[in-house]
Amino acid sequence: MRSKASFPKASFLKAALPTRALLSLALAAAFALPAGEASPAKAARSRAPKAGETAVTVDYGIMLAGVPIGTAQVTGAVEGQRYTMDVSARLTGLVGAITGGYGSGRASGTVASKPVPAAFALASHSASASITVRMALARGNVVASDIAPPLVPDPERVTVSEVHKRGVIDPVSALMMPAQGRGELIDPQNCNRTIPVFDGASRFNVVLSYGETRSVQKPGYAGPILVCNARYQPIAGHRPDRPGVKFMEDNTEMSVWLAPVEGTRVLLPLRIAVRTQLGLNIIEATRWSRSGQGPAEAVAQAAAQTAEPPTDGR
Repeated sequence: MRSKASFPKASFLKAALPTRALLSLALAAAFALPAGEASPAKAARSRAPKAGETAVTVDYGIMLAGVPIGTAQVTGAVEGQRYTMDVSARLTGLVGAITGGYGSGRASGTVASKPVPAAFALASHSASASITVRMALARGNVVASDIAPPLVPDPERVTVSEVHKRGVIDPVSALMMPAQGRGELIDPQNCNRTIPVFDGASRFNVVLSYGETRSVQKPGYAGPILVCNARYQPIAGHRPDRPGVKFMEDNTEMSVWLAPVEGTRVLLPLRIAVRTQLGLNIIEATRWSRSGQGPAEAVAQAAAQTAEPPTDGR
């Protein structure tokens, strides 16, 4: 009988691939997209936020079937309507030794009721392959993209057409959930959304719906969070007859915890849980760090400074 900590390479990679699709929402980088040698997230973390900018860094631990298998990090910055997002991840321990998985991704653009990315780049490496993806977007439409090495034509895949590249969000930007409307950030309606993801090779939806509201305490964050249920809907670029795709399409054991980023109108994942064919995959925050000022805080500080009495006593 195989122990819980034993993951054969072929089985692990087979199960990781459909999980990668959902993990646009779930730091997918953890399996097939993990973190490059020069991690943009680390670079972003080291610089101080600019005036009027809010920055947040979230460190995550990754577990599969109760076994720690990796770490990940998300670093985001919001200044007015502009944002940048960096994601990095690395598989560790036995799984890391088997797969050699690491990678990083970066996205930037503007945000209102949803992210509108302008640029996306991703580099991933495993024992079997290294892949880089780059996309340029305008108003939610892909205008240029490149994958190296190029995808091998496969008649079993649902063809990705130009229509599938319109009105989409890249996997890194998909981690940022703007508030819907002017209500509270923990309004249950902020769960209810469909995220149209295109990762350069496949098009799929992540459909979120409200589950519950609860309070949590993590290093750097204590307060209410939204628990959203998640479903995976493949659109194009997938092989519909593959067991892994069917498993994920029928999977109802997926959820994401969303926490508000103070000083902004966005939420970020605090925890993601996905049932895989090898067991429950959990990506959960181990540290939450926020710095800088949101627009309201910057205005308040400027007003306070203006109101200070002269130092000469007059």
